[in-house]
This record gives sequence, C-alpha cells and structure tokens, in this order.
Amino acid sequence: MILSDAMLLAYLDEALSAEKMAAIEQSIRSDSQLRKRIELLVSQRDSGMHSLGDIWRRHRLSCPSREQLGSYLLGAMLDDASDYIEFHIETIGCRYCQANLADLRIAQEHAKVAEPIAAERRKRIFNSSVGRIQSYPGDE
Repeated sequence: MILSDAMLLAYLDEALSAEKMAAIEQSIRSDSQLRKRIELLVSQRDSGMHSLGDIWRRHRLSCPSREQLGSYLLGAMLDDASDYIEFHIETIGCRYCQANLADLRIAQEHAKVAEPIAAERRKRIFNSSVGRIQSYPGDE
C-alpha cells in the first residue's frame, strides 16, 4: 500500500476509518522507513510548517457543527444541507462527526424516555397547587 503524506497526517489526526487506521498501523509496525516518514511529518507539523489542507483538516472546517448534526437528526434542515451531512458521514466516513451524531442519538433516546416522567411530574405539581393559588387584588 502506497501512503501519501496526506494519508499519514490523517492517520495521525485519527481522521480515517477504523479499517484504514488499522491497516496503516500494521504497515508502520513493519516498516522502519515509514516510521521515519511519520517522525519527519510530525516534526514538520510541530515546527509550524502547514499547508492549507493541514489547517482545513486540523480545524475540521468541512465538519458540520453539533447544532447542524442535531437538526439533521431531527430532519429539520434543507435537503442540500442534509445531503451534505449524509455524504460527510456515510461516504467520507468522518469518525468525529459519526461519534458526535451517535452521542446526539443517545441523548435523543434519553429524552424520549425522560419526557413521560417529566410530564407526569408537571401534572402532579399542577394538580397539587389547584385551588391553593389565590388571586391578587386587581386580577379580577
């Protein structure tokens, strides 16, 4: 497998699929030249040598925000934006956004479970205060 510098930098940023990460790690373990290339890339990156692509990847400029992912999950966005997020998660396979979306799904499930409990609590509080709230002069 021929690995470009961009691919190795993506490996270092953990921005590849789990399968690609595992394959590259296996290659690194068995290839001393590849380890030296990675050391050079890390030293260049840490010394301030950046390309536009490095900056783009490092700051995840193509990743949707958490709010956008939440809107996507709720089906509350325009088709073009929804299509982009689906492409970004499914085709590109951005692990960062996949994890964010999985976290939002878990939160959504917890909210579904908690809502009936909260509704019952509101009902009990309301019923316990019926007839106890007095009107103030001038409210009539």
